[in-house]
Amino acid sequence: MQRMTNSSSSPSLLSDSAKPYAGHDALPSPASSLFNDFGALNISQRRKTPNPTASEFIPKGGSTSRLSAGSQSSMSAFSQVFSHPSLGSPVTAGLAPGMSLSAGSSPLHSPKITPHTSPAPRRRSHTPNPASYMVPSSASTPVSNPVPQTPSSGQVIQKETVGGTTYFYTDTTPAPVTGMVYPNYHIYPPAAPHVAYMQPKANAPSFFMADELRQELIHRHLITMAQMDQADMPAVPSEVDSYHSLFPLEPLPPPNRIQKSSNFGYMTSCYKAVNSKDDLPYCLRRIHGFRLVNTKCMLLVDMWKKIQHSNIVSLREVFTTKAFAEPSLVFAYDFHAGGETMMSRHFNDPNPDAYFTKRKWGQHDGQLPRQHAGLLPESLIWAYVVQLSSALRTIHTAGLACRVMDPTKILITGKTRLRVNCVGVFDVLTFDSSQNSNPLALMAQYQQADLISLGKVVLALACNSLSGIQRDNVPKAMELVTMSYSSDLKNLILYLLSDQNRLRSVNDIMPMIGARFYTQLDAAQMRNDVIEEDLAKEVQNGRLFRLLAKLGTINERPEFQKDPTWAETGDRYLLKLFRDHLFHQVTEAGAPWIDLSHIISCLNKLDAGVPEKISLISRDEKSVLVVTYSDLKRCFENTFQELIAAAGGQL
Repeated sequence: MQRMTNSSSSPSLLSDSAKPYAGHDALPSPASSLFNDFGALNISQRRKTPNPTASEFIPKGGSTSRLSAGSQSSMSAFSQVFSHPSLGSPVTAGLAPGMSLSAGSSPLHSPKITPHTSPAPRRRSHTPNPASYMVPSSASTPVSNPVPQTPSSGQVIQKETVGGTTYFYTDTTPAPVTGMVYPNYHIYPPAAPHVAYMQPKANAPSFFMADELRQELIHRHLITMAQMDQADMPAVPSEVDSYHSLFPLEPLPPPNRIQKSSNFGYMTSCYKAVNSKDDLPYCLRRIHGFRLVNTKCMLLVDMWKKIQHSNIVSLREVFTTKAFAEPSLVFAYDFHAGGETMMSRHFNDPNPDAYFTKRKWGQHDGQLPRQHAGLLPESLIWAYVVQLSSALRTIHTAGLACRVMDPTKILITGKTRLRVNCVGVFDVLTFDSSQNSNPLALMAQYQQADLISLGKVVLALACNSLSGIQRDNVPKAMELVTMSYSSDLKNLILYLLSDQNRLRSVNDIMPMIGARFYTQLDAAQMRNDVIEEDLAKEVQNGRLFRLLAKLGTINERPEFQKDPTWAETGDRYLLKLFRDHLFHQVTEAGAPWIDLSHIISCLNKLDAGVPEKISLISRDEKSVLVVTYSDLKRCFENTFQELIAAAGGQL
């Protein structure tokens, strides 16, 4: 939902340093300033993807009628300006592709005094984007310097000069459509129906994102920004190669003790570190005491660095170092804050293992457990199978092998998101150029081992215990799977664990997954809808914060240019009364009146400069000033420009 600004009462929100293109032909119409504001909001420079079209942002369908019922009187002039027809549907009337409904007072220019250090002016394109200019083609708003064209074409070629170069483009805007009314300032719409019917929590906040998502994001940010006290861990260097600010992600192995990894055969440790080249956090996996004697394995490392997949932790680089007082090999991966291994999520509790062992190994009499009694839901197991098989498919297609399909090397972020970690480590540690000149010669054999490892992971998940994948316990574990889960899951495990004469492929298990793939796709898209709805609640918060920050720099300023009464006179006095109107309302009984919707609505009207009138009452109740939000916006812009000028033009 975008804000619509009344062009007849709202001045341009562009600062002197962010004016429209000098060569743009003037539009002799009441909406000329509005169109120039649109022209100056082009931010397509350096964008690799096209700007979104207006139809992506305009509210659909039924909301328009509800808004028009309460806004006819105050937005008649606005509806006349935006009377252009739709480019694809009636809702998008009057907007060219790539245009917003915010006339100048967009979040990038909130309000006119966008600082010179803001990225908005720097991102403005140096070449014209015809889609960024809304040029009316009706007779009531003629365009300067149109190029003559045959009347039969029904189109007008527009001319625009930028930097001495003249550009021509065709205005394909259809004939106007009347009866379209939009709000002239930001209004928060209700939740989308498809999200509202997902049965959210009854106490879910209406203006902010869900508490669960907020807590998860805050937890990730906390881990990302965590730092280590160097005095407590002197053994951890302050800098390793181009990485600094190392922070251990797991308990460090005791010194002078051989503690080898159960997978790699070497003692390992894991750190979060920041790369000084791009200032991004990475995960460093250190292999203790390893000397790299052959660099031919870097061919495999380069192949791993090219793999980008949503279920694989990407490998960025491999290097050797002596910063840890001994030769070490370091693998740098993408850092996913808040991730935990499948081992710690599902297999760290001894109770399920003991329960499974007693009930299935004859140590306890009684009936077999009911389906899912103490076991994981089958839908969760299939969600894991889809993600792990997708990762294996990408790896095998690239001609590589995973070789780390193990619960200790599978990361889980959020509720069900999986990522295969530590890829490429075995390819470097076990590389032996003396046996074969081709480093990919044994990949087919390793790929078959990946399928067996996947079968063991699925069997362990189905049993909710690592005891089930032991050789002696596999028959009993399969009996439990047969009793508790569908035949498709049993057949999948049998296929992955069985030895066959022919080479198997991960694509062979796709028929066993079947329509469950669509279930996972549907769940992912529904999750995306919920997150987008939460994002919509927060999308305007940055703009409102900038308004409050600028308002706070003006109100109650003790002195300005040696004038102690500056904040209490002129335009500043109006802004002071408006601040009281925002935050200091009281009821008839004198109790504080706290209404967040009132604060947000007033700030949005101020930002848009709507012609609505409000009464501002002094604290002694002896003065009542009736002003419009347009007047307040003008005072707000002029006052903040004074502060910017006094500060040397920098915010």
